[in-house]
Amino acid sequence: MSPVIYVDADACPVKDEVVKVAERLGLVVTFVSNGGLRPSRDPMIRNVVVPKSADAADDWIVDNAQANDIVVTADIPLAARAVGQNVHVLGPTGKPFTPENVGMAVAMRDLKQHLRETGESKGYNAGFAREDRSRFLGALDQIARRAIAAAKSAT
Repeated sequence: MSPVIYVDADACPVKDEVVKVAERLGLVVTFVSNGGLRPSRDPMIRNVVVPKSADAADDWIVDNAQANDIVVTADIPLAARAVGQNVHVLGPTGKPFTPENVGMAVAMRDLKQHLRETGESKGYNAGFAREDRSRFLGALDQIARRAIAAAKSAT
């Protein structure tokens, strides 16, 4: 079975890029959000609207993604949960989350949160640049092709 791309769609800056890669490779995309999604007539694009609770989108994605699927998210706790399910995980800047690096990403997130809470840091996030978008396109294409090849070899 072909992999599915799940997108943590709240505030995701690369929705159009996901659709572009998915269309080229013939993959289904599921956008998961707690509102504000544009409907699509494309049968390969699904929109799932979840309740407005804190982790509803994350929980839905984890409950539905299967090994070898792809999750696009900037949410590090979601990335860690998905990596634990053998799902390919990619951040919107093109950075993959893997079993080797997700633990450090969680630790850095927790440290930054602590520094913000204690006033040691203002917590500014870097802006999203054109280079990030380009890097994301290349990384998603590469991960998707790898997932498709793995799915074909499993059948």
